[in-house]
Amino acid sequence: MAMMTKTQIDFLKYSPLFYTLSGILFALFFAGAVYKYNARGEVFEYSVDFTGGTQTLLGFAKKDGSAPKQVSSLEVEHILAQKGFSSVTLREFSDHELLVRVKEVESDAKGLAERIRETLESNLSEVKVTVLQTDSVGAGIGDELKHNAVWFVLLSLLIMLAYIWVRFRSFSFAMGAVISLLHDAVAILTFVIWFDYEISLNIIAAILFVLGYSIHDTIVVFSQIRDHFRKKDSRTPAEIANVSINETLRRTLLTSFATALTVVALLIFGGEVVRTLSTALLIGIVFGTYSSIYIATPVMLLFYKEKK
Repeated sequence: MAMMTKTQIDFLKYSPLFYTLSGILFALFFAGAVYKYNARGEVFEYSVDFTGGTQTLLGFAKKDGSAPKQVSSLEVEHILAQKGFSSVTLREFSDHELLVRVKEVESDAKGLAERIRETLESNLSEVKVTVLQTDSVGAGIGDELKHNAVWFVLLSLLIMLAYIWVRFRSFSFAMGAVISLLHDAVAILTFVIWFDYEISLNIIAAILFVLGYSIHDTIVVFSQIRDHFRKKDSRTPAEIANVSINETLRRTLLTSFATALTVVALLIFGGEVVRTLSTALLIGIVFGTYSSIYIATPVMLLFYKEKK
């Protein structure tokens, strides 16, 4: 490769290193999937959106409301089981917030949440319980949502593959884009597996958002590469790709930084209700920026056949 100018970064020089890092990411995903499947019989744990039932996020404070109150999740589970609530599962968000899930489904989900609140408040001494959020989904609707969510993600990848293929009229560009999108989705799912998060509508929304965000950034880089290819200069495809990445680097970094600022603000000030969504979005933005440079373009070059 010819020597690059001093103001440019030779990104493709480090491709083997980042291929290795991405390989480690995929290894972590498959290792986590195997471990979770052997431990509990399924790879992912699904929220009430997909399994059916009612879940409510409860906050605990002292009776006078002066300060948060730490409670034992085992004690809460024991109380609810004794009072007749079936299939009680808990998830701790903090010392004073618990997500309670029960199998019961009622038309009045808020009424069921209020019953749970009253049951706990009457059986826990010096504790005030507050309902922060409530969701209720029937089992049949949950199964349908799970099926549709998988198809929505797969369909979005196929549509993007077709779009890139038609726009750039090149199989190599399409493969680079789709593999980088798959890489971004795996990054979020790896986070979900290892940090024991649930697959919820928020996670699905985050994946779809990141796919759209990442493909937009990749198209900008690919458009620059295609414009240089059309000039038919003496540089090799790898040199042209490097120049194109450098030319779009400022735009990529500024866009990612501005988007990340918004998501970080949501993560810090949005509370537990949107924390899963904002965390998944932040991870997706980081990996989406990384993949558009170190995954999409190198993979495109692997499949690219220079026209004589």
